[in-house]
Amino acid sequence: MISIFIFVVSLLAGAFLIFKGIVAKNNADTDAAENSALRTLYKGVGVAIVGVLISFVQPFSVERIDTGHKGLKVNLTGSDRGVSDYQYKTGWVFYNTWTEQVKEFPTYQQHIEYDEQIVITKGGFSAKIKPSFNYSLVESTIGDMFVNLRLDIKEIEQGWLKNAIVSSVNDVANRWEVDAIFNQREQFESAIITECNKRVSKWFTVSQLRTNIIPPQSLQAAIEGKTKAVQEAQAAQQRTLVAEAEAKEKIAIAKGDSAKAIIDANAAALAIKIKQRELTPAYVEYIKWSNWDGKLPTTIAGNSGTLLNIK
Repeated sequence: MISIFIFVVSLLAGAFLIFKGIVAKNNADTDAAENSALRTLYKGVGVAIVGVLISFVQPFSVERIDTGHKGLKVNLTGSDRGVSDYQYKTGWVFYNTWTEQVKEFPTYQQHIEYDEQIVITKGGFSAKIKPSFNYSLVESTIGDMFVNLRLDIKEIEQGWLKNAIVSSVNDVANRWEVDAIFNQREQFESAIITECNKRVSKWFTVSQLRTNIIPPQSLQAAIEGKTKAVQEAQAAQQRTLVAEAEAKEKIAIAKGDSAKAIIDANAAALAIKIKQRELTPAYVEYIKWSNWDGKLPTTIAGNSGTLLNIK
């Protein structure tokens, strides 16, 4: 930006002097006036040329640190890995490009996806992964990270951070059988996040990792068959539990019916015993006379009006 400013100012100043010289030359009526006009004209050309040269070679620059970023102004003249000192900056930063450098690092969460990789699971089976995840920088250690890696954030993403993520996935996958990975993917990816953060926590925090793992073609059918067998076994176990519950229900109902029948039979027997105790001869005669309607029996001989004692 400073170079552009010098370039534009020098061109404007040179153009002004050249224009002034041309006007003076055209209006000159003596040799002295014409010589003065020519000097002004040459001076304008010189100012323009010198300004352009300075704009190309001058070492100073100014940059603006965007919102959500932290600027790092680095002194390049030291002996500590070529970086002797650094300062955190925000807003507009003025610096000498020959002896200083300004790097900008995001302080908000970033999302990144890596190309397809091959990992080896427990048992020697290979699988494909295409990891994607979110990360954020530890603000207090950005300077230390730059001193050690001397790279900007995009180069770190594709270099140091990529190696840490892929190696973490590989090391965790080596401890998991391939079918267990797909049956317990959430726990598998959680274990990877834990391993990643052990390795990068000095400078990064990793979250929301997805391996997008794909099993080898030769094992997909076996995994599907095993999963189906497990599901069928679980369904059979469920049917067994239902059948046992229904059988217990029927037994309970049968026991209830049997108990009711016994209770009813005992009640009937008790009622008969009570009635037998109460049926005396006198009570029987009383019942007979109570139920007689006052009519005499009719025979072939007609109504004789005679009562017979058939005892």
